[in-house]
Amino acid sequence: MSYYHKVYDLVARIPRGKAASYGQLALMTGSPRASRAVGYALRACRDPELPCHRVLRADGSTTCAFGPGVQRAMLEAEGVAFTEDGRVDFSVSRWDGT
Repeated sequence: MSYYHKVYDLVARIPRGKAASYGQLALMTGSPRASRAVGYALRACRDPELPCHRVLRADGSTTCAFGPGVQRAMLEAEGVAFTEDGRVDFSVSRWDGT
């Protein structure tokens, strides 16, 4: 299995209402320093069903890859909690990998 497919398998398991960081997924693939490779994998993904919007930066901030405000709106629609400063509240919404 390729590294990208390992990432896709993990992302597919993130449930609604939960989120993960690039670094968390890298650690779960067995390559703890590969958070950038996780990002490359998600950027290359062509599967519209894969919930890539549930993957965030380590500090819980969203990216503009989906368009301004789109990722946040998608996450809020799923019940993901945000802090007052606009970051995902990982203390509430972090996926535990199960």
